[in-house]
Amino acid sequence: MKLKCASLHRGVVVTGLLLLQSQWVGAFVPSTTIPLAVEKRDTSRIESSDGRKQTVDFPPPLSNLDRVKRAATFWSSTVPIVASYYGKYAEMKVKEEVLGQKMSEEDLQLIWDEQHQAGATKLANTISSLQGFYVKTAQIIASRQDLFPVQYTDALSGFTDNLDPMPASLARAVVEKELLHRDEKFEDVFSEFDEIPLGAASVAQVHRAVLTEKYGGPREVAIKIQRPSIESKLMGDIANLKALAKPLRGVEAMPLDYYTVFAELEAQLQDEFDFVAEAAAMDRIYTALSRTLDGSARTDIPLKIPRPVPGLISKRVLVMDFLKGVPLSRAREEMLKKGIDPDSPEAKIFGRNLLHALTEVFGRSILETGFFHADPHPGNIFVLDDGQIGLIDFGQVKQISGRSRETLAKVMIALDSRESDSNPEDLARIGNLALELGVEIKEDAQDEAAAAVAMWLFDGSVEVLPGGYDLGELSPNSPVKELKSFPQDLVLVGRATILIKGLSSRLGIPWSLCKEWAPIARNVLELDRNGSGTHAESRVRFGEVWGTLKRYGRGKLDYGVKKLPPSIRTRVAALVVRRQERKDKKKKRRA
Repeated sequence: MKLKCASLHRGVVVTGLLLLQSQWVGAFVPSTTIPLAVEKRDTSRIESSDGRKQTVDFPPPLSNLDRVKRAATFWSSTVPIVASYYGKYAEMKVKEEVLGQKMSEEDLQLIWDEQHQAGATKLANTISSLQGFYVKTAQIIASRQDLFPVQYTDALSGFTDNLDPMPASLARAVVEKELLHRDEKFEDVFSEFDEIPLGAASVAQVHRAVLTEKYGGPREVAIKIQRPSIESKLMGDIANLKALAKPLRGVEAMPLDYYTVFAELEAQLQDEFDFVAEAAAMDRIYTALSRTLDGSARTDIPLKIPRPVPGLISKRVLVMDFLKGVPLSRAREEMLKKGIDPDSPEAKIFGRNLLHALTEVFGRSILETGFFHADPHPGNIFVLDDGQIGLIDFGQVKQISGRSRETLAKVMIALDSRESDSNPEDLARIGNLALELGVEIKEDAQDEAAAAVAMWLFDGSVEVLPGGYDLGELSPNSPVKELKSFPQDLVLVGRATILIKGLSSRLGIPWSLCKEWAPIARNVLELDRNGSGTHAESRVRFGEVWGTLKRYGRGKLDYGVKKLPPSIRTRVAALVVRRQERKDKKKKRRA
């Protein structure tokens, strides 16, 4: 029954993650936990594209009755999914152990595939009707093809960038209310406005538009428009999650301290409703990445970050640069439409470039300033028409403490410089640094547990973890199970590392974050020790010059390759991929 148990476990974990978010407890949470929503209908009169005046109703905040209805819908839909897995398992066990009916591996796989498909379809339909914070969990599941059944990741992939949009009339009304001066019309600011949004997410949706000359046009821009009254829905959802997770702290069956996770997400989610803060965060991250570590010179950013348009920013509307492309969640689909094989050498080179870009941007942000994009998922990563990578949606950002940043840098260096995955001195040093970060390990855990957690989180190239722990985080023998608590400062750092791990797994590219981040970490610690001394500056500047030359050469090479005929370009790409794979094998043998 090994295959059946594994399939049962994976299916139940998916719905279990969402069941943890069940809203039925909302009916029993004191009113001090969830503020009462007083229904107050707001209206606005706007002028439609054909010149007619129309009244637009703004949705009111959720009432307590609405919350109970949402709870009942979710509970009644997800419990039967979980029950169906246990029912199927019991049925198969009776057939095998009581009736003596043996099934082949292929038959078993077919049965569980059908079970996963039925559960995934029902779950996706439920989340589509409720949306809210459940969408965030769906996004996480959809990005982890290495952990969850493909039926679930496929069914939930649409929640990364393609939710049901609000009507264009309501979107225009929000823009007029938030941005326009009393004597202005919509057409005074925007000469074009696409009524079909580019994408719709849980908090906001984005429309393409063109600015008028009065506002610096003609200039193509993206307008991010917040859904009216969405704040009460999402904050109500997460308040209930905290209330449910709090009594479960320390329960053996729970793989993580979910109360800490939800508390951190609550703090971050609150900032996501303020687009003025988002614009400031976007500029802050762009400015930090566009300068060298010591701030002495400009440097290239390996991906595109949109810039906000001054004067067209409010708490609920943000106008910014338009990035033309598709979200990563739809990249494979677009490649197939264009006749490009997603498994071709060119696609593999793009995959490596994607990993390099995300690794550098998140590594520099986390280790150099401690201020980083905290909501990375395939809907926020764009593949642009010119082949570059774009990073959007800076509504959730995180600032970690200087002490955590410094200790993280030391962890990267310790992981990178270890002699082997089993050397006791290396494991002790890595484990002590992990504990210094605030990670708490259960009292009965193995001595190697803390080091195994660090290696699991930051080194995706490891094949065997110390202590005999399993690499899969959902395995009963995962080092994650040994965690007593996880520091809030690191919850969202972990989210970024898990995204990159998931992408590398899906692309089939072994990827070690610690090896990629170690050079950044060494520069950071050296600059911290020496301040702005001449010796430190000269070494940092030489490194930056060398890095700039390498990026310049790589850019010229990429440009030249793109000009080649398709057949030759594919051959060149195949040679590059084979060369990189040989280098990876050599590194692996040396390690």
